Amino acid sequence: MTSRDIIRRVLERDRPPRIGLSFSAYEGRPRINDLAGGGPAADLSFDERRYEDEEGGECWWDEWGCLWRRIPGKTKGGEVIEAPIKTWDDLDSYRPPSLDDPARYENAARAFEQCTDRYRLGSISACSFNSARYLRRMEQYLLDCAAEPERVRQLNRMVSDLVLAEVSIYADIGADGVFFCEDWGTQDRLLVSPRMWREVFRPDFERLISHAHSRGLTVWMHSCGCIADIVPDLVELEMDVLQFDQPDLHGIDHLAEFHGRVTYWCPVDIQTTLQSGSQETIQQKAREMVEKLGVGGGFIAKDYPDEFSIGADPAWQQWAYEAFVEAGTFGE
Repeated sequence: MTSRDIIRRVLERDRPPRIGLSFSAYEGRPRINDLAGGGPAADLSFDERRYEDEEGGECWWDEWGCLWRRIPGKTKGGEVIEAPIKTWDDLDSYRPPSLDDPARYENAARAFEQCTDRYRLGSISACSFNSARYLRRMEQYLLDCAAEPERVRQLNRMVSDLVLAEVSIYADIGADGVFFCEDWGTQDRLLVSPRMWREVFRPDFERLISHAHSRGLTVWMHSCGCIADIVPDLVELEMDVLQFDQPDLHGIDHLAEFHGRVTYWCPVDIQTTLQSGSQETIQQKAREMVEKLGVGGGFIAKDYPDEFSIGADPAWQQWAYEAFVEAGTFGE
């Protein structure tokens, strides 16, 4: 049975012989990775116009028209300091990037052709929020959600149109699913009220999931923080996979309430369990996650890709891997 077959059975909760696994190499030795990813190539006609400002900050433009800034050695991703849609009058003349150009996905198509034994995921830019929020700058965008929700819906729809075009391209080049990151939570709640999320943003999720499913693709979503208030909505909309790096924020027992209706893709919690540095604690949690989320399907274990940034010893994730493999192997 190939990795692709196993992931399909995990997603369908069809009694796979083991849980899904997506782990990178450890000390030069490969670990099981059932997934393969692909994304758009860079737009060769686009110039980031990088420069250093007077305070030593590194600045650059992205293809969405946002000006970013970071402090080398102190900040990694940076923040948007100038947005392309400064007033709503700019929306009518705004032109999004060329992510709907099939030529940018030729490398992804070749990669997918070479790994038919693994489950192939195409990376999309957002549902809508992850890109739309930067086009106005985050703080202004959140104010807009309260003051001018119709304008926000218009902006979201423009991003959503582009995202759906990406989905169609992935369907054409042989992907099995699409994956996007959209951080909706703080450590204890949504960034907006559940009511606002349902009124302003849920339609974009429904549109994305419906379109992807109509093209035979599954939908995988990452979100940081606690989004417990909308997990029932996402399950109702038939989101296929929820990727949480902090599953303990939601509670494993709470997530288990939706077992059989959605698949979870998680490491052991990177801010609590992993940070304990205790082999016993880490492996006990891994076994609990398999028992409550993965029996019969519905769970994919993973590692966290940036151990350095969270101060984690790679051995800690190896302990989790060993427990996931042992507890998550069921047999036919």
